[in-house]
Amino acid sequence: MPFDRINDIVIHHRIDGPANAPTLVLVNSLGTDFRIWDSIMPQLTDRCRVIRYDKRGHGLSEVPPAPYRMDEHSADLLGLLDHHHIDAALVVGLSIGGPIALGLAAMAPERLAGLVMMDTAPKIGDDASWNGRITAIEDNGIAAIAEQILTRWFTPAFRTADNPAFVGYRNMLLNSPVAGYLGSCAALRDADHTETARALRLPTLCMVGDQDGSTPPALVKACADLIANSRFEVVAGAGHLPCIEQPDATARLLSGFAASVFGQDAAA
Repeated sequence: MPFDRINDIVIHHRIDGPANAPTLVLVNSLGTDFRIWDSIMPQLTDRCRVIRYDKRGHGLSEVPPAPYRMDEHSADLLGLLDHHHIDAALVVGLSIGGPIALGLAAMAPERLAGLVMMDTAPKIGDDASWNGRITAIEDNGIAAIAEQILTRWFTPAFRTADNPAFVGYRNMLLNSPVAGYLGSCAALRDADHTETARALRLPTLCMVGDQDGSTPPALVKACADLIANSRFEVVAGAGHLPCIEQPDATARLLSGFAASVFGQDAAA
């Protein structure tokens, strides 16, 4: 498990796939760690070098005091590319990962070969919703908002007590570092990359679960409409985390898009 110091904090990350292959970077959602991508990895690593990492305040990465700024998250992503001498990568941003990737596009557009906006938007939520969530967690912990979040994350078919995967991902949320979760809530509250998205001239795929309760299909379609020549796809039978509920469909979309960005040899 590699641990490296990036921008003065320790970032936990993992690299899989051929060393000389084009690079795909997976940026996971709020309240999760990079294990959420496990089920799609076999379909991506045949032809791509895949980097997964726990953003600051999440998983096994270091947890600086809250609040965070979105440009800190984006600078961490850029620092990770620098650390591994990656000139340009196809970045997949899930939920908060979308604004993180857009922040990279604003800082250093040449470092992006393409972009996947997965269940995300340039602006997610508003001040009132994020401040309410921050207050609830400060008063009573992540457990106070867990059921509300899980309802938005997963479809009713997945969200059952007899589904071991649901229980596991619920535990992942509940065990998230509180400071990291709060810090990233503040980053989402304060971030608006609408103009960055409007100015993008990169190959871009916007995709969303058809039952996403956090960033619904209409919001993600509006994101696609902002980005010139972007592609929009809906994943049936999925909520906010299609990589968990519909890994095969998600992997097909990602590997096909990688092939279009890097050439046919870049995807199985």
